[in-house]
Amino acid sequence: MGTSKKLIPLMLILVFILVACTSGNSFKAELDYKVSDFTYTNQDNEKVSLNDLKGKPWLAMFVFTSCTTVCPPMTANMTDLQKDFKKAGLEDYNIVAFSVDPTVDTPKKLKEYIANYDVPDPSKWTLLTGYSQADIEKFGVDSFKTLVKKTEGNDQVIHGTSFLLVDQKGTVVKSYSGVSDVPKDEILIDMESIIEDGK
Repeated sequence: MGTSKKLIPLMLILVFILVACTSGNSFKAELDYKVSDFTYTNQDNEKVSLNDLKGKPWLAMFVFTSCTTVCPPMTANMTDLQKDFKKAGLEDYNIVAFSVDPTVDTPKKLKEYIANYDVPDPSKWTLLTGYSQADIEKFGVDSFKTLVKKTEGNDQVIHGTSFLLVDQKGTVVKSYSGVSDVPKDEILIDMESIIEDGK
């Protein structure tokens, strides 16, 4: 009986420590890739630079409009994530999609592409083009450590399928699966935490 009484305060201390650790989560970065400076063209034919995106965290992905495999599920998953963000009341974030097929993907094509999805808030989406194939292939590797490769005579482009979280300063801090088994709860918690940490 005496042992049980001694254990109760110890258990209460452990519970308090666990609660303290899990509440008010501070975001933990897993990556540290600096995004190279850029100025590209969005779906509204406006110039967007890295500097324009600073101050808010953003989720990045690499897609193209004539993709027949991974891009449709990636874009649908990103749309679902935004619905979760909206339900949670998140406002201070952006979603950025880099076209890996810039010769084909004009601003008009990008605008038509995203119109096919049930996007809850289009104002937070920036779909980018306006660079050469060589530029996006180099940019993908240099800034996001992701492969982008278009081979001669093929209308499909090889590219990474991750969603990448970029912080308010323009640094890639975490990567998630973007096609299947997307960790939506984890991404929501991370986005909430990184927004909170930036206040």
